[in-house]
Amino acid sequence: MNNAATLTDALSRANILALKPYSSARDETPDSASTQARIMLDANENSFGGPLEEDFSRYPDPQQRPLKSALANLKGLNPTQIFIGNGSDEAIDLLLRAFVEPGRDNVVIMPPTYGMYAVQANIHGAIIRQAPLKPDFSPDATVVQAVMDGNSKLLFLCSPNNPTGQCLPEDFVLEMLHTFPGLVVVDEAYIDFSGQQSWSQRLQEFPNLVVLQTLSKAWGLAGLRVGAAFSNTAVIAVLNKVKYPYNLNQMAIQLATKALSLAHKTQEKVQQVLLERTRLSNALTTIPAVETVFPSDANFLLVRVTDAGGLYQHLAQQGIIVRNRSREMHCENCLRITVGTPEENERLLTEMANYSSK
Repeated sequence: MNNAATLTDALSRANILALKPYSSARDETPDSASTQARIMLDANENSFGGPLEEDFSRYPDPQQRPLKSALANLKGLNPTQIFIGNGSDEAIDLLLRAFVEPGRDNVVIMPPTYGMYAVQANIHGAIIRQAPLKPDFSPDATVVQAVMDGNSKLLFLCSPNNPTGQCLPEDFVLEMLHTFPGLVVVDEAYIDFSGQQSWSQRLQEFPNLVVLQTLSKAWGLAGLRVGAAFSNTAVIAVLNKVKYPYNLNQMAIQLATKALSLAHKTQEKVQQVLLERTRLSNALTTIPAVETVFPSDANFLLVRVTDAGGLYQHLAQQGIIVRNRSREMHCENCLRITVGTPEENERLLTEMANYSSK
């Protein structure tokens, strides 16, 4: 047994190790017959089809093989290192379900950060240990090490971080990978906007590394709800073991696979976002109501203003919706503003300037 498999078994919940997963009709279709079969009478589908012109009468491939193959080619990975889920939120849910014993094990989060880590941890009865970022949003390894123990199963590292927009330093992530006793989950939802290399390229070095990505951000497919987890084959096998049989619908699989073949178009749009991010960041600094525009490696800016509540309400009344993050740790009077189109950004800047002049 290799190191990854040994570690995965040691971290998994005992009932998950013993679990015999549900086997769907499509899982039991022999590979040799899967592309040749024309009469499918194994899954109790409606053989007469449905009311739509499009044919969705058959269950989708539970392993999403064409999509995994396309993603593997794009990322330079093996399909067995990839889990595809209903957004990366599903991977977060399944990691907690598979590896955290309710009421006994703990997970470590670093606020301010993505709120779903704590929400899902609470749903699954995990003990939450907080290792807050410093007021300048930089991480502190000593704080993480002070709260982790032998029952620490998951460490969530959001990089670039939401809502701060900043990537975590490489030396910090490396220290966590070398010292944390459980799985280190690096959430890279915004990595395509950062210019940083994905940690998915270093999976072979670290059997305790899990990388999350999504097609919702840079790929512009938020409505399809397609996310991925990259790790060693043992961890991915556990996630596949506990997922719902058909966790991704056929339309999402087809359209996501098609999108991955158009990577050049995605890169063009990412470049547009980056240009607008720079322009918007510079312009915001000239507005009197703005105190600080924090540096960003994502497709949004965290902006400290003089009165976040008042400015948020003013923008909402003008039909412009941003996110008030003032309740998050170290984010007093902060708005999180997604980079919009040039026209949207101009309207935003105009209304922010109007509020300042009142």
